[in-house]
Amino acid sequence: MMNNCLIVHIPDKLPYDLHHQPTESVFASAINPKHANQIVRRLNQIAPLDDLRHVKRIQKKVLEGGEIQLLVILCLASEGNDQLDSMPPHLQELISSYQLSPFITKVCKYVATSKEEWQEQCKFWPTSYHPRTYNIDGITGFSEEDSQSVLKFMQSAVELAKSNGLLVNAAVIVDPSTEEIISSACDQIYSWNSCIDDSCNGKPESFCSHLNISCRCDPHEPLHSNSSSNRLLKQPCTGAACLYTRQWAEQPRHSHSSYYWHPLRHAAIVAIESSAARDRNLFPSERSNEASYQELDSENASWTSSPAKRQKTVYGNGEDDDKLNACSQPTGQQSARPYLCTGYDIYLVWEPCAMCAMALVHQRIRRIFYTFPNPNAGALGSVHRLQGEKSLNHHYAVFSVLLPEEGLA
Repeated sequence: MMNNCLIVHIPDKLPYDLHHQPTESVFASAINPKHANQIVRRLNQIAPLDDLRHVKRIQKKVLEGGEIQLLVILCLASEGNDQLDSMPPHLQELISSYQLSPFITKVCKYVATSKEEWQEQCKFWPTSYHPRTYNIDGITGFSEEDSQSVLKFMQSAVELAKSNGLLVNAAVIVDPSTEEIISSACDQIYSWNSCIDDSCNGKPESFCSHLNISCRCDPHEPLHSNSSSNRLLKQPCTGAACLYTRQWAEQPRHSHSSYYWHPLRHAAIVAIESSAARDRNLFPSERSNEASYQELDSENASWTSSPAKRQKTVYGNGEDDDKLNACSQPTGQQSARPYLCTGYDIYLVWEPCAMCAMALVHQRIRRIFYTFPNPNAGALGSVHRLQGEKSLNHHYAVFSVLLPEEGLA
């Protein structure tokens, strides 16, 4: 029996060692509780902690005998400089006025991403902790049945990636409620047809040679069915658009040829386009709503210019984004056209680049699964972690899928 694939959640921020979190040196001092308000007010004016907003300005300690001691952060301590002379003149005046005795201590440099991190941070100096306000289902774990489903769809993506003789990135969009494949696509950063010329014979390998680009597979050594994940990773991935986002620009232009390069047609983008085309075919009566939306948007340009209002999306009868998402969650029998790809999952062979990752945000994808990391331009764990960007109005869960050797056969 085939082993289950290993599914690893990619957190929205790089986790720190709980006991070795990055710290920052600051000047602090004990103060008289009676003067706390005046001192803090003045410090916020002359020495604001703009880069340490998560750190509380005052620390309260209970000494032996029940006596309360208040400590306040005065300012950052310059690296390698513990002299009070390095403080601004206004701060030195405040220290003199209240007869403070500054000393150097450590505070945690970054905001806590979990309750456990926050508890460790407070051992240095009190910090604020605000759990994320958004919630994503499907992070807590996968049953054996779920794992088999993920394995099945990821295998589909892998097979699609090598189906044309080239190894490129591939994307498969799935409705998890029905386990239906909504759309699938490979990179289309270039295309060809069977009548390019006699030397190419319409074959992808010949086409690559004609363009003077390196195929991911050696044309003299075709990819065998027993290829392992190690071999896949060691081979050059010049056909995967997300890994080489600017390769198209390096290719010569041949006006007499019937092929073309297009920098935007990465696998995820093409799959999104295919999903939209599917919706238009399945729900032709709702195309009038799109026209209504475009007309409304053009007539209310001033309305959409407000950053606060721009976060709401009017569609058809004017429902806002939250209501639309709620009513468009995929069900067994959909009576209305779904809103973009709300609630869907996408399976990618390679980790997407920033362009594809943002397109999936706009499409309201629920979960992203990928097999191989993208060390050059990966936006979901390798280089960036776009899924943790708080300013976005939609967040998805990201998982790395480690396929068993037989899963790549």
